[in-house]
Amino acid sequence: MYSFGTDEYIERTVRTHSDSMLRAAYSVLHTTADAEDAVQEAFVRLMTRAPDFRDAGHEKAWLLRVTINIARNIRKSKAREALPLDDSMPVAAESSEQQGELLQLVLGLPEKYSTIIHLYYYEGYSIKEIADILRLPSATVGTRLARGRAALRAEIGAQTDLSSEGEKIS
Repeated sequence: MYSFGTDEYIERTVRTHSDSMLRAAYSVLHTTADAEDAVQEAFVRLMTRAPDFRDAGHEKAWLLRVTINIARNIRKSKAREALPLDDSMPVAAESSEQQGELLQLVLGLPEKYSTIIHLYYYEGYSIKEIADILRLPSATVGTRLARGRAALRAEIGAQTDLSSEGEKIS
């Protein structure tokens, strides 16, 4: 294990956690540039506050929580400035078109659902772990996960209906 604050520690931490943090920030902000700013700010806070972590899981949870909170603050600031959000989404080259479409649907959900769905399905956290990260009751996380799933099913159903109507017309 590398000592906190060393170049090796910083490099390992960025390499290990930056992708997860970027996806979590993007789930809140929907812009790549703002998500990158949130991740950068989270790493700055890590280095300036030097928290004491129990283990690697605690470190990752702390980084995600800080990143999400920074992203929410950026979104609030942007809303006050009334700046439009862009649609650019970083999708991994190996992602299929269908995965990209599903991710776009997840990101189209209200933030309280998309963040939880992202942490549950894309990051692999349990409901209890998400509750700890977001500082919400586990029951609230479970409810939002269920409602988010229902909203996704409804959206997928609506898109399926539209595509079958398009096939009938042609």
